[in-house]
Amino acid sequence: MTPDRHPTAVIAEDEPVLARTLARLLEQVWPELRIVGVAEDGLRATELALAEAPDVVFLDIKMPGRNGIEVAEAVADDWPDGRAEPLFVFVTAFDEFAVSAFERAAVDYLLKPATAERLQQTVERLQARLAGRSAPPEAGERAALMQRVQSIALPPGPSGNSGEPDAPAERIKVIRAGVGNTVRMIPVADVVCFEATEKYVNVVTSSGEALVRMSLRELMARIDSTDFIQVHRSVLVNSNAILSATRDENGHYSLAVRGLQRPLKVSRAFGHLFRPM
Repeated sequence: MTPDRHPTAVIAEDEPVLARTLARLLEQVWPELRIVGVAEDGLRATELALAEAPDVVFLDIKMPGRNGIEVAEAVADDWPDGRAEPLFVFVTAFDEFAVSAFERAAVDYLLKPATAERLQQTVERLQARLAGRSAPPEAGERAALMQRVQSIALPPGPSGNSGEPDAPAERIKVIRAGVGNTVRMIPVADVVCFEATEKYVNVVTSSGEALVRMSLRELMARIDSTDFIQVHRSVLVNSNAILSATRDENGHYSLAVRGLQRPLKVSRAFGHLFRPM
């Protein structure tokens, strides 16, 4: 950010009253900041962030369409090369234990409802980061950051306590996937990759594809294998099937995978996994 340009921000909050309150408080503690957009769901937040290219994005954790973590991942994936990515501030209703985890993860946060005193601390951190930032963060740092935040951004268990994890789900060794009126029984070891779509996960093998009604995140937690690695927010690939990783002139990697006729895109957040040793 150049010294003569006002910093900009996007607010993503599905509760209009809280969004207006945050904007009003920001006007008080950071008069130079320009709010260039307010989104009430995760899909609109992604669109606004990419269209407006703000310096800061204030992200509610739980929103319709996409949660705050998914918005940050999507923006990082599609952010233009050569420009520093926005700084993300997560807005959370988690308790103090989760808040301290955010602090250790080096991601700033606002505990709902925001107060002027707490927001002032956030603004000071953001101003320091913007003043000293000259380049985008390393991809490895970004991936580690997202993984740490994801580890605490879990939905409440059946008891309703955000700090109490659910009982471990049964591990999946065979995928039961629908193909028309047929249910295919696919051993996890035979899967080349899993690709998330809007409502399903596409299970890809060397002999074809099939759909399962399960989120990619849930599938990641349940498959009985340590061979799968995430290479994109919507792609999980069997590491044993990866033949090579090719880097283009913009620094983006694509994978050649055994049994797959098309390359798999690697997002920038996971590109560090394929750098030469």
